[in-house]
Amino acid sequence: MIASHHMNQRVNKCLRLWNIFSPYSIKQRTDFQLLLERLTMSYSTHTERTEQSTRQQVISKASVVDIKKLSDTVKGLTLKVAENSHFIFKPGQWVDFFAPGVSVVGGFSICSSPSQLHSHRSFELAVKYSTHPPAHWVHTKCKPGDEVQVRVGGDFHYIKQKGCKDDLLLIAGGVGINPLWSMMQFVCEEKHTGNISLLYSASTQEELLFKDSISTLCEKNPSVTCKFFVTKEKLERDMIDKYTQTGRITEDSLRSAISDKDRSTLRVLLCGPPNMTQFLLDNLVNLGLESSQIKFEKWW
Repeated sequence: MIASHHMNQRVNKCLRLWNIFSPYSIKQRTDFQLLLERLTMSYSTHTERTEQSTRQQVISKASVVDIKKLSDTVKGLTLKVAENSHFIFKPGQWVDFFAPGVSVVGGFSICSSPSQLHSHRSFELAVKYSTHPPAHWVHTKCKPGDEVQVRVGGDFHYIKQKGCKDDLLLIAGGVGINPLWSMMQFVCEEKHTGNISLLYSASTQEELLFKDSISTLCEKNPSVTCKFFVTKEKLERDMIDKYTQTGRITEDSLRSAISDKDRSTLRVLLCGPPNMTQFLLDNLVNLGLESSQIKFEKWW
């Protein structure tokens, strides 16, 4: 296997040469960059991909108190940390996940609000099935009572500043909903005064994690709206509700979502797979948003 450091150097050299000499369009160069980016990630670990990210120094012990099936491919974990633990996180951050007997460190975004940690000393993860050792351990070996270790990290988060009235657009693809659901709960608990919209895309209706909870949150908060997009499943008429439609998130979807927002205060938080993320970033800029208004995280 090629060391990821050397692979990164080769990818960066390829990109420099491509940008200098390529006669192709910006879109074609972007597609090429995404391909190289994906290749780089396939040779690197979570720790290597996030080596420049903010990380806490403290590694905390946590006990698995509950495991539940969220979909055919995703398991939900509830973990509890000790009362005297220094474990703390901002909505949107992830944890380095150290499973017993697994040498590879996992990286999973927290999907619960910090308030749950404050009140119950617990937090939640939603882990998609994978042969990657930490995720595979969660799906095949993890059981209540198991002890793991966790460390908080990440720069993709949202903290409401005092007196802030930001309008928020949250956009998720697949398990990219995890950090955004944490943020969404947090801002509603903090009685956020701006308008909030969520656009959430998944391959099937079942893979729309937390759909019922998100819909309930919207019902209780008039300033919060959501739209769910199902991309690979034909929905029967009784499966379609006022929040759900078939198809992908498009430029028209984005235009509609920002039409009632104050552009001077609008912030966009985006998390999804690389191709989707790049497509949405390009379209948001085409719609007149500044890159400084958009914060994103790609999952691999």
